[in-house]
Amino acid sequence: MRIAQVAPLWIPVPPYNYGGTELIVSWLTEELVRRGHEVTLFASGDSKTSARLIPIWHKSLWRAHLRTPHAVYSLLYKKILEMQDEFDIIHDHCEFYTAHLSDLLKPPVISTIHHPIYEEMIVLFKKFPKINYVTISKNQKRSAPGINIVKTIYHGLPIEQYPFNPQPKNYLLWLSKITPEKGPAEAIEIAKEAGENLIIAGPILPGFSDYFEYRIKPLIDGKQIQFVGVADFQKKVELFSNAKGFLYPIKRQEPFGLVVIEAMICGTPVVAYNQGSMPEIVKDKKTGFLVSSKEEAVEAVKKINEIKRIDCRRHVLKKFNLKKMVNKYEALYYKILKKQRDEKR
Repeated sequence: MRIAQVAPLWIPVPPYNYGGTELIVSWLTEELVRRGHEVTLFASGDSKTSARLIPIWHKSLWRAHLRTPHAVYSLLYKKILEMQDEFDIIHDHCEFYTAHLSDLLKPPVISTIHHPIYEEMIVLFKKFPKINYVTISKNQKRSAPGINIVKTIYHGLPIEQYPFNPQPKNYLLWLSKITPEKGPAEAIEIAKEAGENLIIAGPILPGFSDYFEYRIKPLIDGKQIQFVGVADFQKKVELFSNAKGFLYPIKRQEPFGLVVIEAMICGTPVVAYNQGSMPEIVKDKKTGFLVSSKEEAVEAVKKINEIKRIDCRRHVLKKFNLKKMVNKYEALYYKILKKQRDEKR
């Protein structure tokens, strides 16, 4: 197949550090190339891929520091329109940015929704029923009634890039972008009440420097609670592998949570709030604990050693591996193309 992958332009593909969506786009693209497909990646110019790269701007938008970064998205869509006849199918990862373009495109469009689906997105997506929407969890699908969701496909990891560690060090880990809804303050409170060491890793995004400065930084003592900043891929894997447990007290209805399966593939059990997609991803009392409050999270941390680390890895191997994810996307591409051909007859 001739497949276009359209990545968000804010972060390079793959990301230098933070960027779950961009990591998935990279893994999907590379595996499709390995399978012999003719893949074109629309992304920022600082991206790296074995596919044909169409660079829209020389730097990813967060690094370029442009005054009007959204103007670059118009350049992206101009390029897609110009090149559309070169593709059998277009797989978009920009969600609401790209929806309006679907009526002008001849190839079928698949759109993976990587973020929580809010009311205004549902209103928008309903107006573009030609798009084949893919959700990344069943919980996310339930949150978006009435839009053309054709499949739920879980994220998958390249297992070989995540080493298993049966003997972790004596610390808990929290890793994500540092925003209130991701729960870093709650993670610190849980660790302190449980008497455990905690490492915090992640970027401080524009707009959240005050939150870090006044809410998080005063809780960091450099001993029990440590902040190590942004972690690139290798550093992230090292942190996951050596952690005795991963805290995920997220406040929103998380549609998936890539970091959760990254922790488990390294053997690290997860303590997460029992909401969003977490019941689909974490097997309660088998690969971690699903809790309803900070108090329950503290008690779960005290029982973290009851979880067998090998069970965490086996769970991800079976349910969230890269080949399984790509198999499902590949089958969906073929199914949609067949449907298009049948409709033209």
